[in-house]
Amino acid sequence: MDKWEKIYVNTSRGTFELFVKGEGEPICVTHLYSEFNETGDYFAESFVNTHKVFLVNLREAGNSAKASKPYELSFQESIIDLEAIRKALGLDKWGFAGHSTGGMLGVIYGIYFSNSLKFNVIVGAAAREYMTFSPDCIYNKEHPNYRRMQNLIEVLKRPDLPIDSRKELNKERTKLSLYEPERFDEVFSLNIQKKICAIRLNYFSREVQIFDVTKKLKLITTPTLIICGKYDVQCPVTYSIEMKELIPNSKLIIFNKSNHYPFLEEKDLFDKEIKTFMIERTEAINLKGNLHIQQ
Repeated sequence: MDKWEKIYVNTSRGTFELFVKGEGEPICVTHLYSEFNETGDYFAESFVNTHKVFLVNLREAGNSAKASKPYELSFQESIIDLEAIRKALGLDKWGFAGHSTGGMLGVIYGIYFSNSLKFNVIVGAAAREYMTFSPDCIYNKEHPNYRRMQNLIEVLKRPDLPIDSRKELNKERTKLSLYEPERFDEVFSLNIQKKICAIRLNYFSREVQIFDVTKKLKLITTPTLIICGKYDVQCPVTYSIEMKELIPNSKLIIFNKSNHYPFLEEKDLFDKEIKTFMIERTEAINLKGNLHIQQ
C-alpha cells in the first residue's frame, strides 16, 4: 500500500497537517477526534482511486495547530478551520466525506457551507445526540457492551500506550461494531495505525450531549449521499433515515450486512454506490446546465 504524502497548509487560522493521496476531483476526509499519519485511514482509502483525497488532522490532532480556547475544538470551529484549509489550497470547491463523527462534521459543513461543497458523503452518522434514547446504541448504558466499550476508549486515550497493546485493544473495540466480528482480520488487513486525539474526544463527549441540528438540515443544498449499516451500534440507522427525510436532494443507502463499517464490511457494494452517486451528480449538473442554456 502506498503511503500518504504529508503536507503542511498555512492558513489564516494556523498551520494544519494533511495527508494527500490519489488523483481526480478533490475531496476532504476527516474525523472529529482521530489523529492520522502517513499510514492513512480505511475510510479515506475508499476514495483514493477516484479522487484526490485530503486527509486532515484537525486542531490538536497530530502536528496541526493547537487550540488556545476549548471552544476551538467544537464542530462549528472545526468546519471553519476546514474552510480556511480549502481556501489556502486554492480550491473553489471540494467534496467532503465523513464517517461516524466525521459524518457529523459533514452535516455541519453542509448546513453552513453548502456553497463550498460539490458533494457530501455521510456514513454511519447522526444529526443529533444518538445515545440517550437509543438502547440499541453501544454508548447507551442499557447496551450489554456499554461498559466494556467505555473502558476501551479510556485506555486508548493514553499517549504512552505501547503499540502492541494499542493494536490489540483497538481490535477488540472495533470488533464490537462489526456485523461479523470474526471477519476482522479480513476487512482490516492494511497497516493503518491512527490514534485517538484525547483532548478532542473529551470535548466531543461534552458537546454531543446538546448536539441537535435536525431543524437546520433543510439548509443543506449540496447533493448528499447518506450511508448506514442496518445493524450500526454506534449511530443506529434510525438517525440516517431521519437525515434522509430532512435533507433536500439526499439519497439514503442502507447496507443489510453491515454494522458501523459498511465501506469495509460490504466494500464492493460501497464502492459501487459511491460511483453511482458521483455519476448521478454529474448527470444532474449537466441536465441543469442544458436547461439553463435552453432558457
